[in-house]
Amino acid sequence: MTYTETLEMNEFVLKLNQEQKIIFLKALTFFANLDGKFDRDELKFIQEAAKTYGIEQPEIIFKPCSEEEILSSLKNLKDRRTCLELIKELCLLGQADSDLTDDETLFIGHAGQAMGIEIEKIEEICNWVIDKIIWLERGKIIFEDA
Repeated sequence: MTYTETLEMNEFVLKLNQEQKIIFLKALTFFANLDGKFDRDELKFIQEAAKTYGIEQPEIIFKPCSEEEILSSLKNLKDRRTCLELIKELCLLGQADSDLTDDETLFIGHAGQAMGIEIEKIEEICNWVIDKIIWLERGKIIFEDA
C-alpha cells in the first residue's frame, strides 16, 4: 500500500496560514527523505498537496534544511488538532514502505515533542495508523480488490 492510497487531503491544513502550510509540508518532505530515498509517490503527493493548499512558492518546500530547523519551525503550529494530524501523516508516510526506521521513529517523537504532544498520544496515533493500514488491506482482500 502506498502513502497516497491512505492519505486524505487534510482539511485542517487548509485553514492554516501560508507559513504554517509550508511548515507542515516541509516536515513531510524532510521525513520522506530521512531514509535517503525520496520516491516518486512521495514527491507527487507533496507537489499535489502544495497545489491543493495554495502554496505560492512550492519550491520552498523542497529547500534542504536541518532537523533542528524543522523541529524549531514546528513550534509555530499552534492548533493541537493540526499537530495531531501531522503526527498521523508522518506515521502514515513512515509505514508506506512497510519499513519504519529508527531514524523515522525518532523524528516522529521529536516532532511531537516540539509541538507539545505527549509521547503516549504519539504512540496512540501510530498504533491507530497501523490498525488503519491493516483494515484497508483486509478490505482489499474481502472485496477482491487485491
